[in-house]
Amino acid sequence: MSQVATLDARGLSCPLPALRAQDALKQMASGIVEVLVDSGTSRDNVTRIAERAGWTVTVEEQSEGIIKLVLKK
Repeated sequence: MSQVATLDARGLSCPLPALRAQDALKQMASGIVEVLVDSGTSRDNVTRIAERAGWTVTVEEQSEGIIKLVLKK
């Protein structure tokens, strides 16, 4: 069974969402990390960090400007 972690980074200014996502990825060798952000910059930075670490990224646009990033490995 895959481990799932959720990180709510809404309202945080860059680079905090990316740094917190990076910490979450380091704590998990594999599994799923769901990251909630509310800016395109945070989406891009979290995506870049995850892909460089070998994780696949799925972006789901939610209502009210919320973006859910699903990181899998």
